[in-house]
This record gives sequence, structure tokens and C-alpha cells, in this order.
Amino acid sequence: MANASDEFRVVSSSIDHEGRLPRKYLAEGQGAKKGLSPPVEWYNVPTGTKTLALVVEDIDAPDPNDPIVPWTVWVVINIPPTLKGLPEGFSGKEEDTGGDYANIKEGNNDFKVPGWRGPKMPSPGHRFEFKLYALDDEIDLGNKVTTHFSFSISCIFFKY
Repeated sequence: MANASDEFRVVSSSIDHEGRLPRKYLAEGQGAKKGLSPPVEWYNVPTGTKTLALVVEDIDAPDPNDPIVPWTVWVVINIPPTLKGLPEGFSGKEEDTGGDYANIKEGNNDFKVPGWRGPKMPSPGHRFEFKLYALDDEIDLGNKVTTHFSFSISCIFFKY
């Protein structure tokens, strides 16, 4: 049986000991630091992975037509498997970063804009699901990157 420390997993050091995502990552933010993408890191990328994709959803988002629906806040594709994570504030800067980050693309979230868009929280207690996908090929979707694709998943839940 595999040890938990050997599992393919995604984590964020920004999540506090109570499982909360700090306000600076949300739309209402904290002063100049608002709407930042959180730092994300991963471990034990499966052998043979050609690229990684990250999807972050608010899984407690209310909808007028349905009590709760997942709301996508960030889509990132073509992450090289050699990277160990994305730094805080990475969203919107992938083109400026170059190097190993050069081919990374951010897709449209459910706000219909690319990049991280931390939601306004109408009520506390929202959970965010960070899903990291290990893919056997690079994704070429041009500028039409959205969450409307499916993969096998490795995820961890974070509570706001």
C-alpha cells in the first residue's frame, strides 16, 4: 500500500490551520492585496506526465436556479511537470515570467475572463476545491481555454 506522502497531491501554504483561504485572495481582498492568486504546490507527479492542468472551484457557490453549483475561479493549463508549483500572484503574469512558465496558459473562469478571480463571499464557509490533473500530452486550445474538458483527477479540499 502506498504511503500518503507518496501520493500525487496538491496543496497551498496560504490555507490557514483552520482551513480558511485569506481575504487577500478574494474579490473584496485587503487593500492593495486583493484578488491575488494563492500559491499552489504539488508533489509526486506521476511518471510519464507531459503537462499539468489546475482547476480551482468554489464548490459552495449559490445559484438562483440551483441551490449550490461549483463556480470555477481559476483554470491553468500546460504547466510543465518539472515545476513544483505556482507562486502567489502568478495569475495574469504568466507571459512576463518566461523560462519554465513560458507555455503556461490561463483559461476563462466562470466570470468569463482569464485568470484567478476570487469571488465575493456572500456568506462564510465556502469550500474551494483545487484539482490538479496529470496529462499525457500538452493541451492546444488556443485562447478558448475553459473548464469544459475532463480528466482523471487528484484533488484536495480547502475550506474558506
